[in-house]
Amino acid sequence: MAEEFTLTPMRRLLRKRGDLRVSASAAEELRQAIGEYGTKVAEGAISNAQKEGRKTVLDRDVREAARQLSEKGA
Repeated sequence: MAEEFTLTPMRRLLRKRGDLRVSASAAEELRQAIGEYGTKVAEGAISNAQKEGRKTVLDRDVREAARQLSEKGA
C-alpha cells in the first residue's frame, strides 16, 4: 500500500513540522508507516461496513476504525 504514496508529500509533511532537512530514507520510512496504518484503517472500515450489511464504506466506518486502532495503541 505504501507504494501508492509518493515521497514528495512525505517530505513536505515532515518539513511542515520542523524546519529541517529530510532524508530520502526518512521520507520512505514515513511512507511505509502511513501505508501500514492506512491498510489497517481500511480493513477495519470495510469490516465495519460489512457487519452492518452495507456495500459502501462510509466516513463513519473510517472514523470508527481509526478510533479502534488508536485505542489498541497501534
